[in-house]
Amino acid sequence: MLCIRTPYRPVLSGASVVRPVGAKEVPMDHTDDVGALIRSARSAQRITQEQLGQQVGYSASAISRIEANKMRLDPHVAPLMARALRLPLQWLSGSTVPQVANIATVATGRMPDEEDAVRRRDLLTGAAAAGAMAIVGTGPAAALPAADLEDVLFKLPSAEPTPLPELVARTTAARRAFTAARYSDLGRILPGLLATAEATRNASDGPDRRQASAVLARAYVLAAEHASKQHSDAAWVAADRALTAARSSGMPVPVGEAARVLAITMRRSGNWSSAVHLLAREASELDTANPRTGAVRTTLQLTAAYSAAAGQDRTTALALLDAADDDVKHHPDVPDGLFTVEATHTQVDVYRIGVLNTLGTPDEGVKTAADLNIDLMPTAERRARAWTDIARMWHALGDSQQTFTALRHVEQEAPQEVRRPSLRALTSHLLYGPTRVQGLREFAARTGALAGA
Repeated sequence: MLCIRTPYRPVLSGASVVRPVGAKEVPMDHTDDVGALIRSARSAQRITQEQLGQQVGYSASAISRIEANKMRLDPHVAPLMARALRLPLQWLSGSTVPQVANIATVATGRMPDEEDAVRRRDLLTGAAAAGAMAIVGTGPAAALPAADLEDVLFKLPSAEPTPLPELVARTTAARRAFTAARYSDLGRILPGLLATAEATRNASDGPDRRQASAVLARAYVLAAEHASKQHSDAAWVAADRALTAARSSGMPVPVGEAARVLAITMRRSGNWSSAVHLLAREASELDTANPRTGAVRTTLQLTAAYSAAAGQDRTTALALLDAADDDVKHHPDVPDGLFTVEATHTQVDVYRIGVLNTLGTPDEGVKTAADLNIDLMPTAERRARAWTDIARMWHALGDSQQTFTALRHVEQEAPQEVRRPSLRALTSHLLYGPTRVQGLREFAARTGALAGA
């Protein structure tokens, strides 16, 4: 007997939903329990959590957390999820993930430059004060089956202490692997680096211990960034350890960088408001007159802007972008080093495109994208991420050819970046979409997005 799988296309009929046989009833107030809605639709499609995760760029454990309302969908993943499950996009806009109260927002309308700057400073200070208690107790959801990196984090290999200059050199090499988007190399480096950095810090005292703590923080920041790109739960562990080590160093730049990666992990778990509070608090404590701390402050503002956008707080997101754009005027080029971060107008523009995508207004980013000179960005990882945001912008606008063009730029800049789960999912949806794009199938096979590739 031939069995045909029926797509899940709920039809509203009075106060109920007409659904395939075997599907759980979906209440009309669907945004009250997005997790149950996704679980019901997935069951109706007769696909596993792993299969759904492959379609949208998440792990099976991430899908499990979403269905349990312990993790919120990334905004750029929601359209992929809606398409995979044959659901209206607006049905996935709600969440039962707890949120703390929203932070104060600035007034709309154009203000004089001096008043504008004061209001932005007040925004950062107010957000920090309002969120001081909100951050306490914020942590990851319940532990789930661990990825390889998470296994390493909970049981580091044996290692001996090493002289600080050698440890700095090894950590710098790992950072270069990340900025060059050589993620497989970074994955091989991290276990030994983390173990050696821990051993060196534990064997040190006085000023050497503080310096070793700073280097250890950088190593854990790299681990958190590496895990985040794979949507791995290991990012929580690495980011938390990064911030602990950074605070032990007493150095503001490592603390700022560690806070940034922890906030990204918070945002991806749905705690966007707590992420904004944490970033605002740390940014308010950094000296804008110092080029290094000023640059870190700008990156915190940019990450906070994206986090606010994830919560659909448009006013705060755009105000933070404008504050970051003002700050970069005062940053001279910072010499390269272990904690050098990029804070330029180009970086602000890339974040602006991502923020507008997340706010659901990608059309507002088209002019910014057209004026963007991505070649000015210093690393392959940053250039690839810029093209990624542009690809998502065109995908949201329904332009398949422009989306594919941007994806090919990602591949040219960083072949391993385009194989990330979220980009493979984007490529897959482009491939099976209504528009035929020449060369896309070969690209999908080459990057692992084609089924069976």
